[in-house]
Order: sequence, then structure tokens, then C-alpha cells
Amino acid sequence: MKDNSYIYFLTNCYNNVLYIGVTNDIVRRIAEHKAKINKGFTYKYNCDKLVYFEVYNLMTDAIAREKQLKNWKREWKNKLINDFNPEWKDLSDEIGITDDYVNAVKEHYVGIAGQARNDDLQKGIAGQARNDDLQKGIAGQARNDDLQKGIAGQARNDDLQKGIAGQAHNDD
Repeated sequence: MKDNSYIYFLTNCYNNVLYIGVTNDIVRRIAEHKAKINKGFTYKYNCDKLVYFEVYNLMTDAIAREKQLKNWKREWKNKLINDFNPEWKDLSDEIGITDDYVNAVKEHYVGIAGQARNDDLQKGIAGQARNDDLQKGIAGQARNDDLQKGIAGQARNDDLQKGIAGQAHNDD
């Protein structure tokens, strides 16, 4: 099943919500839905029961069919499912999905999410270091500015002293 593309229908335990999806790996994708990996429509409406699927050689054909089916009336979709799977039973077992596989997928994504959090944390630490360097740079610039003011102030004081000294000479 790896070299094909698929459209599939998922529903909830009451069969009153339908989700239509497309994938290049139906076993992995349905396991992701069952593991509640993505917090989208299927998560919100608890759609994890595979009731229908079609196989295509080309992804472009599968996508075109998905778009077509999404524009169908619900009764047409129901007829399609009823002709293929009259009992609306979960077909996940038939395509090779086991509870162990779903758990493995869940653990995989938990590991990835943990890694992403670690990556973000490292970015945060690196970002803090950059911010610290920036602050040091700003503080250093402030010190340089103060130093420049001091030097300029000293020059002005020197000129003033010279002026006072010159004034003293003029008073004589």
C-alpha cells in the first residue's frame, strides 16, 4: 500500500459526522487519526473510524477525487459507504492497523513534540544569549557615550580653564 495514494472517509462512533481525507500512506495516516495526533476536525469530532477508502496510482487523481467527494451531498456519500461497507464497520484492521501500531505512532509523535520543545528551549536560550549580548552592546555603547561625553566635557573644562587662565592674564 506504500506506492499508492488514497482518499478515505472517517466517521465517529455514531456515524453522524464524515471526514474526507487524502494521503500517500493510509496505514500511517489512519493511525495518526486514531492516536489523536492533530488537534483539528477529526480530533474535535472524534472521527477515527475508517469506513471507506479508494486507492489511486497518482496523488493528483486522489486529490481530484477528494475535491469531488467534498462537493457531494451527504446522501450520495452515505450511498457510497453503504455500497462498500454496509455495516459501517471500522476497516482499520483490514488495512493492518493494530493498537500496538497506533501506540507506537503516538509515542513517536510525543518524542518529536518533546524534541521540538527542546529545540525551542535551546532557541530560547540562544535567543537570551543574543539578547544578553545585545544588552551588553547597548550598555557598552552607553559607557562609550559616557566616555565620549567625559572626554568632550574634559575638553570643554580644559578650554574653560584655559579661558579662566587667559582671563587671569588679561586682568594683569
